[in-house]
Formats: sequence, C-alpha cells, structure tokens
Amino acid sequence: MDLLNKGERVKTASRKLRLLSTNEKNEAIMLISRELEAQKGEILRANSIDVENSRKKGMKESLIDRLALSEERIAMMVKSCENVASLPDPVGEIESAWVQKDGLLISKERVPIGAIGMIYESRPNVTVDASILAIKSGNSVLLKGGSDAINSNKAIVSAIKTALALAGLPDSSVELVEDTSHEAVQEMLKMNQYLSLIIPRGGAGLIKFVVNNSRIPVIETGTGNCHIFVDYNADLNKAVEIVDNAKTQRPGTCNAVETLLVHRDIAAEFIPRVSEVLSKKGVELRGCDESTKYWKMISATDEDFATEFLDLVLAIKVVKDVDEAIMHIEKYSSGHSEAILTNDYANSRKFLKDVDSAAVYVNASTRFTDGGEFGFGSEIGISTQKLHARGPFGLKELTSYKYTILGNNQVRK
Repeated sequence: MDLLNKGERVKTASRKLRLLSTNEKNEAIMLISRELEAQKGEILRANSIDVENSRKKGMKESLIDRLALSEERIAMMVKSCENVASLPDPVGEIESAWVQKDGLLISKERVPIGAIGMIYESRPNVTVDASILAIKSGNSVLLKGGSDAINSNKAIVSAIKTALALAGLPDSSVELVEDTSHEAVQEMLKMNQYLSLIIPRGGAGLIKFVVNNSRIPVIETGTGNCHIFVDYNADLNKAVEIVDNAKTQRPGTCNAVETLLVHRDIAAEFIPRVSEVLSKKGVELRGCDESTKYWKMISATDEDFATEFLDLVLAIKVVKDVDEAIMHIEKYSSGHSEAILTNDYANSRKFLKDVDSAAVYVNASTRFTDGGEFGFGSEIGISTQKLHARGPFGLKELTSYKYTILGNNQVRK
C-alpha cells in the first residue's frame, strides 16, 4: 500500500509540474544544488555505510567505484544541477506548424510525459540526475534504487525534498521506494494507472526482467557491450592511449570498452603494446586463438565476447578487415557504443554507416557516450533501443508532444 500511495502521489504531482514556468523549474533545481552542498556531510556518511556493507558482501571494486561518493562527486552533482538549469526548456517548444487546406492552424508542441518510474542499481548520482531532468522537463519521478545504495539514496532524496518544499513544489514530485525487495520491483511494473513510463538502468539481468514483466512502456538503458576496432593503418600510439582510457578509466561504467578488435596486419605489433599497458593496470585479457600467439592471455570463449564485464577484463579478437569487425559487432553488440581507430577515410565512413549502435565513433574513446559530455547537462541513462529515445537520454527525450489546433468555426465536410 505504501508503494501504491507513492505512485498516486507522484501522479498527482505531475499535474502541477507540467504547468510550471521555466523559471520556477530552474529555481527548484538550483535549490536542489544548494541543499546537496548543505547536506553533503549527511550524504557522505550514509554513503560510507553503503560502501562498507557492499565490501562485506564481496562486491567487486569496479562496482564499488560506481557506488562510492566523495566531495568531488557531490560537487559534480551540484554542477549537473547548474548545467541542467542553464539548458533550454523543451516544454512548450513548437516543433512544426502549418495551415491545413481548410484553414486550421495545426502545431506540434512538446509536453511532459507525466509520472515516470526509474529502476536502477548502485550509482547514487542517478538519483540526482533523474530528479533534476524530470523536474526540468515537467515530470515527476518515482525512484527505485538498489539495496546497495539505499542509505545514500535516502539522504539524497531528503535533500531534494527539502529543496522542493523551499521552492513551493509538491515534495511528492520526487519519491523514493525504500522497499528494496524484488517484489517491490514487480509491483511497481504493474502500476500503469499511475506511471506513464519505466526506465531501467543497470545490468542486463535487471533490464531483461523489466522489459519482460512491465505493463508500462519501457525505455531500455545501460547495457554496454562496447567495441573498439583498431584498423590496419591506425596511429598505434594513439590507439593504445584510447583503448587504455576506454577500458581502465572507469571500467564499471556502461560506456567502457569490453571487446577489442584488431586488424590482422597490425596484430603482431599492436597486441603486445596494448597488452603490456593494460596488464600493468590489472586488466585480465581474454583472447581468440590468434591473439594468444602475441601475448600470454586466457583463451576467450564465445560467452566472453557477449559479456558486459563492468570490470578490468577485456576480450580481444583478431579480424581480417573492417567487414569482419562490423560482422562481429553486429553479432555481439548491445547497441550502445562502438569505435573505429583508423586513417582510412573509406573504412571510417563504412563503419559509421554500417554499425547500428546508439553512438558510433571514429578515432575517439567510447567513454564519451554520456549526457554531460554530449552537452545535455546530464542524462537519465543511455538508451540502447530506437523508440522513442536513443543514446544519452536527456531533457527532450523526457517529453512527448501534442497537437494544438486553432480554428475559426470550421466543420468537417
């Protein structure tokens, strides 16, 4: 009943939020930034409990990194608030307008979606990102974080609710489901009388469960089996640097590279060079039969090429050309982010055209697939599907549209 009550409250709040002016929404977001700073001590203390509990349970360090907060990361949350407040408001934007033959003026106008459900794992920064993006786009949000971050999420939502009250907005504009059980997720997925959209953000298991069990429309986000293909004429020094960044900067994120594809002509030179750098940083390498000729590594299985490791693990495969690289990506990719490192213009254009993922790069790290890096201020996740949002899921993707029609007493003949 508590969950249903929160769903009803979020739905009610959405009716007020959709009518707010841009200034009112920006003021609320800036008050959230102020409260996050004011309450960072409480937030960090709560987070330290979550981190300690997760370490006791044996959570791997790459996932601890996703969970852990610091003064620097709270400062980044504050900055996200400032960035989102500075962005143009998509609500009320007229995408197109025309006069129909019978004199009707028809306009296509952006409007909020309504009450949104967010189900996610670890990463307490998502609590802030989802809240401020929802508010700026005129939506309310029901948050269901994972058990590993429950104390952090409670502290953050407390700060958000304080800010909402100061802004004169319903505190139920943002609600947190404190029941971390699997049954609560199942119940939430049935609440189509209150929620207009569900956004799962986490591992493949969570996303698959939500997609298979939701009565509410779902936008899939998060799963990132990302690839980098190093072509025959790539700048190998730059390629080592890019692969290192994509794998080791934050291996527990969805935009980290999981499989390295290497052109056969440079494999004998490149694989030892990149393997030496990665091995010094603790990366476990799993290679195809040809890869193992050039560096001592574990033999890769078909499952390895299909896995989002979210850890210091990298699969390596030697391919004969760009076409084989594209075929491998087509078979194993989750549709998140892929990159080609090359100085061959034709191959770069072919890769951009043929690879069907949300973000496709030439000569850059996959780690850039992020709402903040793309200039969206923040993101609610990375959508790996095509309807209605794809890639970094920002403000515009949190709106729908309606048609407004201005007439002069016309009747249909």
